[in-house]
Amino acid sequence: MDFLKKIHNKLTAPDSNLELKLTNWSVVAGQNLGGSLVLSSKEDFDCTEVRCEIECAETTRVIRHTYDPALKRSLPHEAMETAIVCSLKPILNGAAHLYNDENRSYPINVTIPHGGLLTNRGFDRKVVWSIKGIVAVDGRPDITTNTAEFQVIQPTTPVNQPTVVKEVIREVVKIPCRYCQALFDQLDTSCPNCGAKRTV
Repeated sequence: MDFLKKIHNKLTAPDSNLELKLTNWSVVAGQNLGGSLVLSSKEDFDCTEVRCEIECAETTRVIRHTYDPALKRSLPHEAMETAIVCSLKPILNGAAHLYNDENRSYPINVTIPHGGLLTNRGFDRKVVWSIKGIVAVDGRPDITTNTAEFQVIQPTTPVNQPTVVKEVIREVVKIPCRYCQALFDQLDTSCPNCGAKRTV
């Protein structure tokens, strides 16, 4: 019986519900993505860590040339190529023992890189940000949420925002010329009226 249970445990993740809850499904590049990962355990087990996996995948349409032996020349063809341009794996909690009927919530607070690509769904280029929650378990499959997409957007600028002009006011002290009594800026080295050099 124990042997069958060990085989079962190796093939199945612990009986639990894991739910991803984001505060907002769109975030400005450079700001924090917030939310929580909620775990409801239905059996006792040990986990090694609780984390999120965030990825940014960029898919672009490219022209590739392949050699056609019948025509003895290269022919162009369109292809879609995908690259992971950003990958984040923030750890929300370390190793822990979870009990049957236990509920835990792990806060998510991850900064999206300031220079991160913005979400895009164009014809020739697509940028998709995704997130999933994971409870890692040694010797058994991990508990995971479904992969969910969120948007990374640029900051919005208010329309008709008034332009603020800062005016710097500097106090200018005037001193009288020793010879002609004309007033001039104390930072000047000579009188602009008679040309005499400042003596103090």
